[in-house]
Amino acid sequence: MAKVELKQPIVDEISGVINGAQSVVVVDYLGLTVAEDTQLRKQLREAGVTYKVYKNTLVNRAIQGTEFEGLKDVLEGPSAFAVSTEPARILAKFAKTAPALEIKAGVVEGTFYDAEGMKAIAAVPSRDELLGKLLGSIQSPITNLARVLNQIAEQGGAADAAVEAAPAEDAAE
Repeated sequence: MAKVELKQPIVDEISGVINGAQSVVVVDYLGLTVAEDTQLRKQLREAGVTYKVYKNTLVNRAIQGTEFEGLKDVLEGPSAFAVSTEPARILAKFAKTAPALEIKAGVVEGTFYDAEGMKAIAAVPSRDELLGKLLGSIQSPITNLARVLNQIAEQGGAADAAVEAAPAEDAAE
């Protein structure tokens, strides 16, 4: 068998992994200790992120003609690939504790981002966090109204408040 035929299954595997992915992030893992790498892989696995190390030439073949083709310029040196919906956030958070991990670049929803762009993407709150903030802002006025009504009730009820308001209206006339 020719070398190309032996490598084709790996290229097909890479294509299968990135096909339909929302984002692919390329990182330089050189300098990570075994313990750090194990911890990183555990966090990514728990989040449902596929994290693999492939040869750059095989990845280059697999991404040709796809929305991830912009990554070909960063495929130099040791590279690991994180594929999923939110790998950038997990990788950026881990990179704070392990400075040896360097995010090279990534493609998110068809748009190429360099290392700085990926840091900005990682800083965007997750969907669940944004929904929580929205729900909190919707609940805030209702909670404040409930507190005001509770204070009125504790101070003698709405009847006392109405009696106090009535003489003020008579004085205004």
